[in-house]
Amino acid sequence: MSPFKSSTGMPENLAGTLCYLFPMVGGILFLALEKRSRYVLFHALQSLLAFGILALAHLLSGAVPLIGLLATALLGLVSVLLWLMMMIHAAQGRWYKLPWIGYFAEKQITRM
Repeated sequence: MSPFKSSTGMPENLAGTLCYLFPMVGGILFLALEKRSRYVLFHALQSLLAFGILALAHLLSGAVPLIGLLATALLGLVSVLLWLMMMIHAAQGRWYKLPWIGYFAEKQITRM
């Protein structure tokens, strides 16, 4: 467990994990509630962006005949693996950044 607490009263690593446990909703919730922990804000924004992009990709791949079925299945697998990986990293207190999305999220958090 992290010795640092977020402004929600939870340990930072637990709050960061919850950002991923409930994709999109967790990110939105912690972006609204968190006031001081850059760690939690980073994971909330990264979760929101990553799962928002995956949801959009699922939607678009469903519109493509034949190849869309394969793409949708592949995206489903990637989504589950990403979800598990990001929860594990957040629970362990790591600032794991996804390519492009993580760097964008970090840049936005430093502006806050």
